[in-house]
Amino acid sequence: MPRYKATIAYDGTEFFGWQVQPGKRTVQLELEKAVNTMAKNPAEPIRVQGSGRTDARVHAQGQVANFDLPFDIPADNVRKGLSTILPYDIGIKKVEIVDDDFHAQFNAHDKTYRYRLSTTQYVDPFKRNYTGHWGRKLDPSLMQQAIGDYVGEHDWLSFVASGFQQKTTVRTVYAATMIEKPEDDEIWFEFTGNGFLYNQIRIMVGVLLEIGNGSRPVDDIPRLLEAKDRQQARFTAPAQGLYLMSVEY
Repeated sequence: MPRYKATIAYDGTEFFGWQVQPGKRTVQLELEKAVNTMAKNPAEPIRVQGSGRTDARVHAQGQVANFDLPFDIPADNVRKGLSTILPYDIGIKKVEIVDDDFHAQFNAHDKTYRYRLSTTQYVDPFKRNYTGHWGRKLDPSLMQQAIGDYVGEHDWLSFVASGFQQKTTVRTVYAATMIEKPEDDEIWFEFTGNGFLYNQIRIMVGVLLEIGNGSRPVDDIPRLLEAKDRQQARFTAPAQGLYLMSVEY
């Protein structure tokens, strides 16, 4: 059975996240339905393994998944076939044949996420599903000054939502940047790391917004990391501004 690696984009607006959940529409569920349809619904259902979970309303430009098919099909034919079966809000950007031991989650080296923040005073109806919205005064220079404090290996216990299941909260952030997009009334925050915890990036962005608003000191991130206390960083930025941009192997 050949193993396929798929690079996937999806609009998370109408999904309850990536992972299969009983009675809910998820990206993994739709992909598994399409893959099994392509495989003519074998007796043993084919599972699709993703590089990691995304939450409800979170988007992806470069999610990666792997699956096996019971017969050999050229990779681009798999892409074309799945594209005709999948719903409008999932797109298959690329399909490759990979080694049998490839695993989308366990072989991942790093991931890059982008958070798009709308800076308009009103909620833009054309962006409401694709950007977070703050609606308060922000000083971008303060956020620019602070964001570099996220880089490095840290215990992120102050930045993880309750319900996380990982054995350790230690992760490494390789890069953290802020890009102002005044022509679009947006600010982008981008983070690359070896892995991220449940709601970690949305909490990281929330802290930056509080710094930009002046309600939190510009040098507060090192203190929060040292505190290891979720109650110290409670604001979580809205889900719809978050995008999984790429996964590297």
